[in-house]
Amino acid sequence: MTPYGEETDTPAPAYAVVIPTLGRRSLSACLRALAGAAGPQPAQVVLVDDRREPGGVPLPVDIPEALRPVTTVVTGRARGPAAARNRGWREAGPVPWVVFLDDDVVPGPTWGDDLARDLAATTYRTAAVTARITVPLPLDRRPTDWERNTAGLATARWITADMAYRREALEAVGGFDERFRRAFREDADLALRVLAAGWTVSAGRRSTVHPVRRADRMVSVRLQRGNADDVLMNRRHGRDWWSRADAPRGRLPRHLVVTAAALTALSSAVAGRRAVAAACAAVWVAGTAEFAWARIAPGPRTRDEVATMALTSALIPPAATWHWLRGHAKYYRALPLGPHEAAAPPRAPREPVQVRVRP
Repeated sequence: MTPYGEETDTPAPAYAVVIPTLGRRSLSACLRALAGAAGPQPAQVVLVDDRREPGGVPLPVDIPEALRPVTTVVTGRARGPAAARNRGWREAGPVPWVVFLDDDVVPGPTWGDDLARDLAATTYRTAAVTARITVPLPLDRRPTDWERNTAGLATARWITADMAYRREALEAVGGFDERFRRAFREDADLALRVLAAGWTVSAGRRSTVHPVRRADRMVSVRLQRGNADDVLMNRRHGRDWWSRADAPRGRLPRHLVVTAAALTALSSAVAGRRAVAAACAAVWVAGTAEFAWARIAPGPRTRDEVATMALTSALIPPAATWHWLRGHAKYYRALPLGPHEAAAPPRAPREPVQVRVRP
């Protein structure tokens, strides 16, 4: 291994960069940072246009001149980032390493050099190398609920906002599982599968900034779709995958209780069981109020933020419950990870053959 901070004569391994995109403005800033970073440039950049209905409109991106000769734009199938990344790394050709970037990140000024050191420090068993993700938060006020949610990306263990994968490892496990249609859990699933196949994942030192993008007030409700993906993760990797992936468990058990209390209160009221309806309604009110305050207390507590938290705290429990139930219905036939899936283990490089020559 090559210690960080020391020079090495070993040439940096060739790499491609794959960026799935919906055409957001941040893509141009990402490419400018990539082109301006010190160090070896990518052998190829693949932009996967994953817009649902592009209508023949070119991808709205300003590709820096330094990257134009190596940049290719390919069309995705609008089936989410997992499918788009698979399209990208297969299009990239036989480069030994593929670096996945999100279209809203900003690689650091020494990103190329740092990546070269990250890759030089790997062994033949290393399937992937993570990056250090930084999420800038406001300094003049407390962060909002959405900003705190985005800040969690900085501690996500195998986040593909900036993740380098060995092409051989991707081929061994078949790439990303395209059943994950959102940018959620597809990264943990892939990492757990390569680890199960005998590879390792190491922590790199390159740095990438993930700004907080703008979002409407209902974004936290839409995020509850991820509960269906958690059902798939449970079936594929067992219920202990949370600890192996260092993933927070969230509040799903409480959401189920609160939603059950609300439904029981409504059904009891219709049936004329007033005492039961009142008791269950009290549980619903108390659970919703506790959830809302848990989100309001650490935030800026502005009028708009408080109103948003009050509204979405009432909507999130039933949304989470619905998507959890939907996941059980959708993935009840999903098989656990096991011997039925062929995965090639890492292969040691061949030693040079020494031939004895008679005198």
